[in-house]
Amino acid sequence: MSFCCGASMIGTSGTLKHFRTHIHNVPILFCPVCHRVDIHYQIENEYEILAEYAHGDGASEVDFREFVEVDEKSLLENCVNHESEDPVDVVHSQIDMALDLLSFAKRIEDTEWQLVLKKRLGMLNGRRNKLRQRRTSV
Repeated sequence: MSFCCGASMIGTSGTLKHFRTHIHNVPILFCPVCHRVDIHYQIENEYEILAEYAHGDGASEVDFREFVEVDEKSLLENCVNHESEDPVDVVHSQIDMALDLLSFAKRIEDTEWQLVLKKRLGMLNGRRNKLRQRRTSV
């Protein structure tokens, strides 16, 4: 499980840019709170090699899956949430985890961590409200 700013990151595939080369279908981890994107740690080396070769060859676009054999199921099995899930369910899961952590932070009397978690909960609540609003306006 990967974390960013305390939220668990969502496993998905995406397009990354390496200089002028766009590399499609790269297994990534995405933070639903701060929107940080990381290359999945299990394929970082393969990504770097492919990116360097593609850039060196002057390729403008490359499909990661064409050059690297990846078992996406095993890559994403340690992720709490996945892109295919309903975004509202993902946010609810993130809120539940943050509330559990807040309860623990209160027990150990870590006030700094409590403030960070409360800020995160505020961001997640805002995200949840936007998702609800989109559903009602559609």
